Amino acid sequence: MATRHLYVVRHGSADPFGELTEVGRRQSELLAKRLARLPVDVIWHSPLSRAAKTAELIGGHLTGVPVGEAMELVDHVPHVPADPPPAWRGLFDGFDPAEAAEGARIAAALTERFARPAEVETYEVLVTHTYPVAWLVRDALDAPPARWLGLSCGNTALTAIDHYDGGAPAVLLHNDMEHLPEHLRTGFGPGPRP
Repeated sequence: MATRHLYVVRHGSADPFGELTEVGRRQSELLAKRLARLPVDVIWHSPLSRAAKTAELIGGHLTGVPVGEAMELVDHVPHVPADPPPAWRGLFDGFDPAEAAEGARIAAALTERFARPAEVETYEVLVTHTYPVAWLVRDALDAPPARWLGLSCGNTALTAIDHYDGGAPAVLLHNDMEHLPEHLRTGFGPGPRP
């Protein structure tokens, strides 16, 4: 087994219909320029339009790097805690046991596919959504399942996780937005942005 280097990113800023905005396109282009300095082997993306378009824009800057869809990267709630913190209770209103079980199934498939060492040294970009990013960070830190709550990330923010053969994963960086000027740092809601 060899190290799997994951560069996990949230899609660019999108409109209410899930399509990239002009800001989202610019964010994706700037992220692509940053990733072009790395030895990327493949780009995987969620089947949702905003992630697929972000991956396409990144792929346009990484000559010869294949771009493919991975259903495990779809936007989903990975874990519904039995007693959510008060600030998060509204998120889970209306979730029935079947929906919670489906989210847990997708989360398990996500970690089974990507959160482990590879057969050969590999560098993979995963274009996904804020909850799967949080779930992969939580998994790498071996934190309790409910700890994914509150691990937010901005649009096109970069998270790097290495999965080693015979060792614990390493979270090298999380939610890094150094490739974006301050006015393009979106996805956090109201208030000051990092």
